[in-house]
Amino acid sequence: MTSNFHALQLIMELRRQGVTDADVLSAIETTPRELFVPKIFEDRAYENCALPIEAGQTISQPYIVAFMTEALKLSPKHRVLEIGTGSGYQTAILSKLAKRVFTIERYASLMRLAEARFRELRLPNVDTMVGDGALGWPSQAPFDRIIITAAVSKNPPQALLNQLSVKGLMVIPIDLGVDGQVLVRVKRTSQGFQSTNLLPVRFVPLLEGVASE
Repeated sequence: MTSNFHALQLIMELRRQGVTDADVLSAIETTPRELFVPKIFEDRAYENCALPIEAGQTISQPYIVAFMTEALKLSPKHRVLEIGTGSGYQTAILSKLAKRVFTIERYASLMRLAEARFRELRLPNVDTMVGDGALGWPSQAPFDRIIITAAVSKNPPQALLNQLSVKGLMVIPIDLGVDGQVLVRVKRTSQGFQSTNLLPVRFVPLLEGVASE
């Protein structure tokens, strides 16, 4: 299904941009991005750019997907919480690298489309929920890794920090106001949380509640 030539071109571009994790690159190369974009954009599926999807949302630029995934330092034993399923593309990448992925989306219509893609790709290790991402998924916590694909203001939601296991990592865009947004990696230690700024980014804001459609 994947366009091999265009996928390889994308992988080469990601390497040039500094993505080096072979497992991450393999997951991207073998995930058919054209399945996750509206048909009108299928011919642009392997361009290294964000594209519009349903419900006024976007599918992230492949470089950002790769960078965030690499920053998680995933292993096959990890349980991952994803906030913001969107098209399901990032979810599919995570599913190839982690033991289990729990993904939350506030738009029921987006989740239905994503679930259909997960079935088509036969991803057995993805659990979905329509809900408020800022609240996380307490009944499945703790998580070894948490990834948020929408920007929060100033600080990560406390509910998500609480659901991160000790030694766990969270990758989250934080809006600093006039200073723009920065991608941050948060590590939980036995003493608290340590944050490292990674990359300037631009994400839609994380909204509370479930969307009315």
